[in-house]
Amino acid sequence: MYTEASHNNVGSCLTEALVIHAPHDLRLDPAPLLPPGPDEVQVNMAWGGICGSDLHYFAHGGVGASILHAPMVLGHEVSGTIGALGRDVKGFSVGEAVAIHPAQPCGHCPECARKQRNLCRNMQFLGSAARDPHTDGGFRRAMTVKATQLHTLPPGLTLRHACLAEPLSVALHAIARAGDVRDRSVMVQGAGPIGLLIVAGLVHHGAGRIVVTDLEDFPLQCATRLGASRCYNTRHAAVEEEFDILFEATGVPAALPAAIACTRRGGILVQVGMFPPGDIPVPIAQIINRELDFRGTLRFDTEFDAALALLAERPEIADILVTQQFSLANFAAAFALAPDRRQAAKILLSLST
Repeated sequence: MYTEASHNNVGSCLTEALVIHAPHDLRLDPAPLLPPGPDEVQVNMAWGGICGSDLHYFAHGGVGASILHAPMVLGHEVSGTIGALGRDVKGFSVGEAVAIHPAQPCGHCPECARKQRNLCRNMQFLGSAARDPHTDGGFRRAMTVKATQLHTLPPGLTLRHACLAEPLSVALHAIARAGDVRDRSVMVQGAGPIGLLIVAGLVHHGAGRIVVTDLEDFPLQCATRLGASRCYNTRHAAVEEEFDILFEATGVPAALPAAIACTRRGGILVQVGMFPPGDIPVPIAQIINRELDFRGTLRFDTEFDAALALLAERPEIADILVTQQFSLANFAAAFALAPDRRQAAKILLSLST
């Protein structure tokens, strides 16, 4: 957790970090940069992607049940180059380009023991207020992380594209939760960045007909470029067909009945979008009567390397998804534009400028 008092840590120096203090109170503050411990690495940060959760912290001071109680450095979609190595770290070198896996599962809870580390009940996740103290994120000039969180980049993958491995991992995990998608008819409800990356992942995994819906034309144009078979702006046209698999990626409770109606009887509905906290009305009878398989999906685990490989293989995914970039110093303009889905998909911050 970021605190002014933490500046006094022995052996630390200061770096610059993007800190959320309260809703609409985002500041570029000095933050401590500790030297790497024996199993740690110091990374000079290069790029960071603004996620929907970052926007929720900025707009509302929380994401779901994760409520901001203290200042916190934002950001978990990040890449950089190694600046210093702890004495016990092997397999990495100073100057090497890396992407940072934002999750640190505890390794000893029941979920970790079942190899469901993405569900770890003691998870520390970069830029998350889910725990107290909060876990600071990666929107800063430099940071120190566990060496186990680093992933080297496949040949040809740039640091700019590599910061998209985190959201692509979320999409790939959601697809894995659906099972075999090859030649299946699929609908993606909601063409935000995760929905768009689900489209890219579905194409990669050989899905059949891929239909995408949204309330704005711009993200639907991106979905078409990523390989969607057909797109519907549901402000103006209703989808009147059913699908083997449906990914609900809006997180809007009012959209759930439409998702259920568009999933064929006996089909699979994967809930990707995060609903707000508390109770929401759900037409459970329709899920029962249609014998739907309703599946949740949360974050990711081992999909990170697969995401890096896919970004290296298909750089056009990042080229289509990334619509604007800003320097870290110009964060205010970036966060003002990012929610505008009429012209922005994924916005990157250059963390070195």
